[in-house]
Amino acid sequence: MDTVMIEPPRADVRAESVHRSRMRPVVVAAVGVLLLQLVIRGWVAGSGYFYWDDFILVSRAAEYPVWSAELLLHDHDGHFMPLAFVTAWVVTAVAPLGWTAAAASMVLLQLVASVAVLRMLLVLLGARWVVLVPLVFYAFCPLTIPAFVWWSAALNALPLQGALAWVIADAVLLTRTRRRRYAISGVAVSAVALLFFEKAAIVPFAAFAFAVLVRYLDGRAAPVRTVARRGAALWIGSGVVLTCWSLAYLAVVGLPRASGGSTETREFLSGTAALDVTPALFGGPWHWERWPPATPWADPPDWAVAAAWFALAAVVAVTIRARRRVLAVWLVVAAYILLAQLPVVLARGGPNTAAAELLRSLRYFADSTVVLAAALALILSTHARRSTRARPRVTVAVTMVFILSCLWSTYAFVRCWQPNPARTYIANTEAALRDWRQEPLLEQEVPWQVLNPTVYPQNLVSRVLSAVAPADAFATSTPRLRMITDTGAIVDAEVWWNRSITPGPDRDCGYRVQGTAPTVLPLDGPLLDHEWTAQLNYLASGDGSITVALEYGDWVTVPIRRGLNTVYVRTVGSGRALRIGALTPGLTVCVGVGPVGVASWDN
Repeated sequence: MDTVMIEPPRADVRAESVHRSRMRPVVVAAVGVLLLQLVIRGWVAGSGYFYWDDFILVSRAAEYPVWSAELLLHDHDGHFMPLAFVTAWVVTAVAPLGWTAAAASMVLLQLVASVAVLRMLLVLLGARWVVLVPLVFYAFCPLTIPAFVWWSAALNALPLQGALAWVIADAVLLTRTRRRRYAISGVAVSAVALLFFEKAAIVPFAAFAFAVLVRYLDGRAAPVRTVARRGAALWIGSGVVLTCWSLAYLAVVGLPRASGGSTETREFLSGTAALDVTPALFGGPWHWERWPPATPWADPPDWAVAAAWFALAAVVAVTIRARRRVLAVWLVVAAYILLAQLPVVLARGGPNTAAAELLRSLRYFADSTVVLAAALALILSTHARRSTRARPRVTVAVTMVFILSCLWSTYAFVRCWQPNPARTYIANTEAALRDWRQEPLLEQEVPWQVLNPTVYPQNLVSRVLSAVAPADAFATSTPRLRMITDTGAIVDAEVWWNRSITPGPDRDCGYRVQGTAPTVLPLDGPLLDHEWTAQLNYLASGDGSITVALEYGDWVTVPIRRGLNTVYVRTVGSGRALRIGALTPGLTVCVGVGPVGVASWDN
């Protein structure tokens, strides 16, 4: 029996080889762009430090186990983001309050998002040199910088960017090939992104829109119906995921409340888009402003705003005139940018809020760069109305100018962002508390430049430093009053005489405390409901424990020592008197005059 070997035609093999050889330099160049992006992002991340919500993530990660409901199901200012907390837990476990580990996680997430964007562009445009144009736009556009440098914001924004790109590519591939693996992949990625950031709910809708655009630009019949039918597995799966996630979100966060109105919406449409977003599309805004501790916001020159608007109008007009059917692409982009920011305006807006200023920080627009890159790829893939000769030198020159412009805006942002009092405060405090073997410190709030009182009790020093402070470093009472200064140094402190314990009835003892029945120590005036420090000057018959509380407040157990001593007690409550009882049987304590008020190191 003879065996016949059947070979593919040599022409086909040769064509495939030529195709791969042409693809290789394009892919290598694209990888080079991403490597340059990661180098720049590494420098940007290394120039920053923990900021605001970052300390809340670290403190909760240090306080709760990784799979606990307290960590995963926490309502973080209206955000439901369990996987962001898991990431924070891992980083905190590896390096408690270590910025290098946090910065590395940001760069790693950026790598994942950038690879997803490259995949999307190759699917939409193919391995052609022109694919580098939208890739460069995404890699260096300053719109992505504000959401990248802030760790807690990056844990939201970067998974969203990656999911947008990945699921758009999956939707296009699914409608082309009908391979179910793309539906499974798209549903899985959407689910993961939702567990990082609720804004990922928009991902399936954006993917559907771009899958329709691909077929529409190709001139295919009934693009909406075809995409809906061929991608049914992806759309149904995404619907199930969104339904389950919505139930979880409502259970954890509840119904979102809209505090913004028409005024904030008008400010957004007329101010933010014009002044900030448009210049950033061309490498701006070139100048940033900041009032610490707020984040920097875009502050482009007036001439730059006018020039950016003129350039945008020219780009839109030229592409519509030169390319077929691209008006639909621009409409989808405009709809996405406006609709994706509307929840921010409604949720963060209001008469006593700064929704416009939040939007001017540009971090809420970071995901728009993925949509814009996809739109640019689609425009470049469409057929020209008339044949024109490509001018690679002009394209390269414009691209280089754009990159340089972006790098300048990035450098300007880093200079504005870099000053951070928290860096010095945390470093000095961590060094002072290392191997702590002294009397405990009383609770206090961190400086407002680190976390302000609006996030109380998350701004308490024991919570902010929970990842690095010894377990016995803080207590409700201490025999020596010391506090942490705004620079992180530990110094002696005093109690202000906001109120004082009046002289007691016993001439030789002041107030005699015996037994568990509380002895009332009147103050010389009332105290509002707040945290107060009581300086108890006492003479004890032996070592033991007493209980202390304000007239209306919670009891605190305080250890005391034999003899004449002083103890400082942190009490929470209000009223015109202190109440003190003896827990130790047979213990007698005499308490004299002393201040009850605010503890302060700055006297």
